[in-house]
Amino acid sequence: MTLAQKIAWDDTVLPFQLDVSDVRGRVARLDGVLDEVLKQHNYPAEVEALIAEMALLTAIIGQTIKLRWKLSLQVQTKGAVRMIATDYFAPSEEGEPAHIRAYASFDADRITDAPPFSQLGEGYFAVLIDQGEGTTPYKGITPISGGSLAACAEAYFAQSEQLPTRFKLSFGRSTETGGDEHWRAGGMMLQHMPKVSPSASEGGSGEGGLLQAADIMEGEDGENWNRANLLLDTAEEFELIGPSVAPTDLLYKLFHEETPRVFDMQAVRFGCTCSEDRVRQSLSIYSANDIKKMTTDEGRVTADCQFCGAHYDLDPATLGFDAGKNV
Repeated sequence: MTLAQKIAWDDTVLPFQLDVSDVRGRVARLDGVLDEVLKQHNYPAEVEALIAEMALLTAIIGQTIKLRWKLSLQVQTKGAVRMIATDYFAPSEEGEPAHIRAYASFDADRITDAPPFSQLGEGYFAVLIDQGEGTTPYKGITPISGGSLAACAEAYFAQSEQLPTRFKLSFGRSTETGGDEHWRAGGMMLQHMPKVSPSASEGGSGEGGLLQAADIMEGEDGENWNRANLLLDTAEEFELIGPSVAPTDLLYKLFHEETPRVFDMQAVRFGCTCSEDRVRQSLSIYSANDIKKMTTDEGRVTADCQFCGAHYDLDPATLGFDAGKNV
């Protein structure tokens, strides 16, 4: 494998369809994107793992939705990791990359050696879709459950969208030629578009009564869905995470009898939308008295972007809705 081949499918999402099963899906690989996201902060390993899983889910789900602007995934909990937030910004033009950013807040003294998902407590997993100016943002919420963030996303699609969805993800630190260690993540999503069964409105069979795929699948659709999932289960971690196995090779190995069909690959990059203008706009709702309370002893108003670490140092006289007026 040459370096050019490796680059061809790192930090990409490949859409596909299984014509025999009437199942659509995505194969995602994140490499440099994760490095860019994680180097902005000094996170414990357990928090890094949660961000890697969340960023991978964000890349896959974001590419699935016909976005004009932004998809956000959020986790809010009472555990050691209080919040995880990720954003997926759709490409501005065809052929352009999508952009991802992510960060987490946590209580360092509560982080343990337990598995990453155990660092989350009672809370919720949220999907937010903002199609831009002139539209009403969408928000869907499901409880934290299932033992992984992927399971939370599956529960969201079953509960809120009544779409049977399956994620199989792999992520971790990788040491490649030269001895450099960095994070890699890869995975696959399967999603069926079934007819809704009568039981779908009568409560679910999953954890906490949440809907599962079996609650909204029946007949031939259910058989096709189960077969595709059994085939996905044969994928090994190194095949999902790469970099040695191309997404197309993985699809053929798993689903060659399901007539897989691939579409244009979507590139993904790290990117943040913060700017001084956006900071000023966010502060424009405050009065001069409010701005005065935010001013440091050095006579400045400062702000830091949680996503990319950018630092803004501003003159308080130029801020607020009554900037320049006497207090």
